[in-house]
Amino acid sequence: MKAIYCPKYGPVKNLEIKDVSKPVPKANEVLINVKCSAVNDYDWSMVRGKPNLYRLLFGLFKPKRAIPGMELSGVVESLGEEVTKFQIGDAVYGDISNYGFGSFAEYIAIHENAIVRKPEYLSFEESAALSHAANLAWQGLVDLGKIEDGMNILINGAGGGVGSIGLQIAKTYNCQVTGVDTGDKLEVMKEIGFDHIIDYKKEDFTKGNNTYDLILDAKSTRAPKAYVKVLNPNGRYVTVGGDIGRLLQVVFAQYILRKPVYMLPLDANKDLEQIQGLCKSGKIKPLIDGPYPLEKTPWAIQYFGEGKHKGKVIIAVS
Repeated sequence: MKAIYCPKYGPVKNLEIKDVSKPVPKANEVLINVKCSAVNDYDWSMVRGKPNLYRLLFGLFKPKRAIPGMELSGVVESLGEEVTKFQIGDAVYGDISNYGFGSFAEYIAIHENAIVRKPEYLSFEESAALSHAANLAWQGLVDLGKIEDGMNILINGAGGGVGSIGLQIAKTYNCQVTGVDTGDKLEVMKEIGFDHIIDYKKEDFTKGNNTYDLILDAKSTRAPKAYVKVLNPNGRYVTVGGDIGRLLQVVFAQYILRKPVYMLPLDANKDLEQIQGLCKSGKIKPLIDGPYPLEKTPWAIQYFGEGKHKGKVIIAVS
């Protein structure tokens, strides 16, 4: 089978398109013919081995798992003898990061708990775009952010997958939503319905006069105290990713200083049932950048890392 292979840390150009052995599922695993995958921060960091702290997760000197990719949609091709949740031919999708990686390949063997069934009303492209970003947005806004009807919300990093889905979730609560990003993303943000748009290259929202009931941050480039200054009384700041140093500061401010800032501990795939319902009713539609063929994955990871993508970057694997 063909796979994107990362033999060592370094520039994205080091990635190889390689023929590797088709995996055989273990007792509790399913073998999936991967239809689509998606590019994430994990892939950008894993390929480069940066920040260096992440090498404690990926491998100190080279990647422990040479095939990146943590989201997929596809079709079950074979089953381990202990699998009970799926049958051959089932269409499935999910964020597989709790059980392994390797979705930039034509086939993957993964634990049956890593995936859920794909409803017919979602395409393979749409489902691959939902599993990680939609859970981050839902858990950030609803579970940890305690969103309420009519709130004034700001989303930082609003032009990506989390931001575009977060907007749609917030609109089901009749919220006013400000989006922060830059470049070509700004026009797309207007089109999908942000009420206010801030170009971070021209304006620092943490130094403005506007305040917010809830901030959802996918970038986390500032110290926690900067966000606290623009929160309303009883407001909350929730980060779902970004600069590792800033994330550690959020943890310190949350637990030691008792500030209203929170880092989301993602529970993969937990809220997909609710999200599927919103998709079926037309209230959520993922914003897809692509799909791009498997051989363009190195380019797509670089494109994502440079922040040029609009919505979720999707790879059509097979």
